[in-house]
Amino acid sequence: MKMGIGQTVEIVYQAKDGKITQRKIEILGIRDGRIRATCLTSDAPRVFLADNILAWRLVKRGVVA
Repeated sequence: MKMGIGQTVEIVYQAKDGKITQRKIEILGIRDGRIRATCLTSDAPRVFLADNILAWRLVKRGVVA
């Protein structure tokens, strides 16, 4: 299973300062190891480095979490 544009995924992400967070994001684009997304946790546009994603899972449509 791969991440793709338009999907909503939950990620565990390690920021460059080492802080680890769990976020729900909607993927807008993927290019050159960068994932452009809307962070649904903070309701803000973000860019995530694919190498810093420690874990992820697809959020199924219609599932309230």
